[in-house]
Amino acid sequence: MKRRTLGVGLLALAVAATAACGDDAAEQPNGNAITGEITVLTQRTDLVDNVFVEYKKKFEAKYPGTSVKFEAITDYEGEVRIRMNTDDYGDVLLIPNSVTANQLPTFFEPLGTVDELGAKYRFVNEQAYQGKVYGLAITGNAQGFVYNKKVWAAAGVTTPPKTPQEFLTALTAIKDRTDAIPLYTNYKDGWPLTQWEGVRGGVSGDAEAVNKLGADTAPWAEGKEHNLIDSLLYNAVNQKLTEDDPTTTNWENSKKLIGTGKVATMMLGSWSIVQMQAAATDKADIGYLPFPNQAGGKFHSAIGGDYKNAINIHSKNKATARAWIDWFANESNYATDQGGIAPVKSAEFPATLADFKTAGVELVELAPAPAGKEALVGNIDKAAEIGLWDPKYRQRIVDAARGAKKETLQQIFDDLNKRWADAQAKAS
Repeated sequence: MKRRTLGVGLLALAVAATAACGDDAAEQPNGNAITGEITVLTQRTDLVDNVFVEYKKKFEAKYPGTSVKFEAITDYEGEVRIRMNTDDYGDVLLIPNSVTANQLPTFFEPLGTVDELGAKYRFVNEQAYQGKVYGLAITGNAQGFVYNKKVWAAAGVTTPPKTPQEFLTALTAIKDRTDAIPLYTNYKDGWPLTQWEGVRGGVSGDAEAVNKLGADTAPWAEGKEHNLIDSLLYNAVNQKLTEDDPTTTNWENSKKLIGTGKVATMMLGSWSIVQMQAAATDKADIGYLPFPNQAGGKFHSAIGGDYKNAINIHSKNKATARAWIDWFANESNYATDQGGIAPVKSAEFPATLADFKTAGVELVELAPAPAGKEALVGNIDKAAEIGLWDPKYRQRIVDAARGAKKETLQQIFDDLNKRWADAQAKAS
């Protein structure tokens, strides 16, 4: 939740001993036994007092003498980013999206090589640097729109829109024929707007889409992915197909709104499906749509890892921290229970994506960055001060679309292209 600048004062530190991959104590970092207490940071405030309690029991039963303490953080990105200016950011944590690839060795313990871990796990390239992996995905997601099938059907729309205009036409039909809000932005909480960034690669069906950003001088030019993504968001808001006042949206309440048919559609990773189903009048009402664009006559969806579990390089108990990460990936069943794509390659595909199968959606796993360019796109984004994974970037687009800012979409695109091109020229 699947979002790039860190606060000042982050000091480079030497990377500690390289971690191995096994579960046995002798194979753990620094050769320490699996025992003692660890603190695990999580963004799942909704699960920490129930589901995670069961995880704690199972892990501690497998490893007698261990104790797991959780810290659930609502503003995960903001708070953890600040804490990383110190050594105190838990033993196991989810790598914040603001950490660039070249910063990984400064803050996290390496878990193994890309080749070693890639034989068993998906998404290992996503938090890797110079051939070393620094985090294992807690789950994997496809990218698209979670929607209330009942509402869409009531509006007369029963097949996935193939173009942005078809999508807007469908939202208009929902507005005209139902009482539901066609598209809910979740503007106030901010982070849900970063979910729009996750569809890149799926819009074009190009596994190299993100890598190509590093050489692109105008990502917001007409016909390109960011132009298509941001134009759809702008037009939906500008055509009054979203909530009346985006400054009053509420994330937790939005689950009930879509579950009960008061909202029709939200841009969210597939991790959200289970949560929306849990809040639905009938879980069968909740489905999943691909981004309304086709390449080669087919829909595509980018798949990738969600947050990655990692070990704080300053942890005093790296052995137990590593054991937790391995157990979480292999035995917790978190990914499947949350409707996600399991990080373990041998696991079955989730039933929550049945709609994608029906629509013939092809899944695209984004290619890793070329050696030596792992941090290029992140560094360009940081230097350009755009923040592709920062809510403010798309809040600006929403504000312009609703008239709260006096700028046109083209003016925004021109500004973004100029800043990107200037930063790209310096970084190349």
